[in-house]
Amino acid sequence: MVPFPAQGHLNQLLHLAHLICTYGLPVHYAGSSSHNHQATLRLHGWDSSTSTNIHFHDFELPPYSSPPPSPDNSIQFPSHLQPLFDASVHLRQPVCQLIQQLSIKYKRIIVIHDTLMASVVQDVKTIPNTESYAFVPISAFTSFFNAWDRKPQKPFLLDSDVPKCIPTTDGCSTPDILEFMINQKNCLGSESGRLYNTSRVIDGRYLELLQKLSTDSATKYLAVGPLNPVKMKNDNEKPRHMCLKWLDKHEKGSVIYVSFGSTTSLTDEQITELALGLERSEQNFIWVLRRADTGDVFTSTGECRKPQLPEGYEERVKNRGIIVKEWVPQLEILAHSSVGGFMSHCGWNSCMESISMGVPMAAWPMHSDQPRNAILVTEVLRIGALVRSWAQRAELVKSSTIENVLRRLMVLEEGKEMWKRATELGDAVRASVVDGGSSRLEMDSFISHITRR
Repeated sequence: MVPFPAQGHLNQLLHLAHLICTYGLPVHYAGSSSHNHQATLRLHGWDSSTSTNIHFHDFELPPYSSPPPSPDNSIQFPSHLQPLFDASVHLRQPVCQLIQQLSIKYKRIIVIHDTLMASVVQDVKTIPNTESYAFVPISAFTSFFNAWDRKPQKPFLLDSDVPKCIPTTDGCSTPDILEFMINQKNCLGSESGRLYNTSRVIDGRYLELLQKLSTDSATKYLAVGPLNPVKMKNDNEKPRHMCLKWLDKHEKGSVIYVSFGSTTSLTDEQITELALGLERSEQNFIWVLRRADTGDVFTSTGECRKPQLPEGYEERVKNRGIIVKEWVPQLEILAHSSVGGFMSHCGWNSCMESISMGVPMAAWPMHSDQPRNAILVTEVLRIGALVRSWAQRAELVKSSTIENVLRRLMVLEEGKEMWKRATELGDAVRASVVDGGSSRLEMDSFISHITRR
């Protein structure tokens, strides 16, 4: 496993590592020492016994700056992480040496790498008993429309029910990360297949369109998700998080969970509007209020400005909501029966966790793949409501808008219909990973192929 060193990417490949270990195969997870530690520290939902066959290879990155995030950028992409991304390409030599060493020991080496680490594993093709597979950390829906946009001449017509108003990629990223992504894309092409953290019941249609769009019919497109566990393992040795204990005291489906992932920082003005919207909605809530990760979450350089709440706010809402300013076990929170909605940035990890737990979403995309994921959630799957359209991304989202969206999701009949669809989809997604399910069959097929004699 060669993950990209951002939390949403690290997490998906570590989930996949645990899943592959359940087939009895050893997995070597190769990354920087800091980010390997970050990934393991934040992982939830797995029985500790599955980790015994994961071997972590901790490499050192060259020195890079780790500035604090800025919530005031006109583009909300976490540009403060760019020095880390640039440093990650220097893993090429140590990763190649590791693969060469393993290739002597084993009959066959399978390299699964994040698409954004393609340059790091470009030497794989020179090692005879090695096969590579690209891991795509975004939805098939978003992946398809990203590829479709790059085709000046469209090779076929799309069906009439395929969404036409796909958000632009303007404002999703910076010139620096676009250049980085192009460089990585140029190193793709020698992989034997592509693995997606999705299920055919979510966006299988768009996997089929990707296959149709591909210039290489031999490339396999495999939906092996959700990679996150869909049933939580009870670890009696670990104390339960305070959020879970708080949820125990509330009725089924009565709490909205609010979190914008590891790469989003809201302005103080937006935090105030969100706080007031939550208060006026009169809904129970858990709000994870923290600044975005720095490049190295353990040895951050620079002073991170703490989010500011309105004066006296926590005292006013203490009977209905809690504000948490640290990392929380999101998967376990979404799995709790008291959670009835998720206000999210629509990062693909969060989408998959919410979908697999049957929780409808208030979609508030910030950058990257999130605007298109939000359309998948709200218009295709119809299990959520947009907080604001991508065209209005530069505008302050007012407390009245937030209040109205929360009431739509949690109170009105429209929200009940979303809840019903989310519950049914969650059931179908969970069924896809058990014996005979579509994702399980694709994973079984993948394992059979890579372990062939």
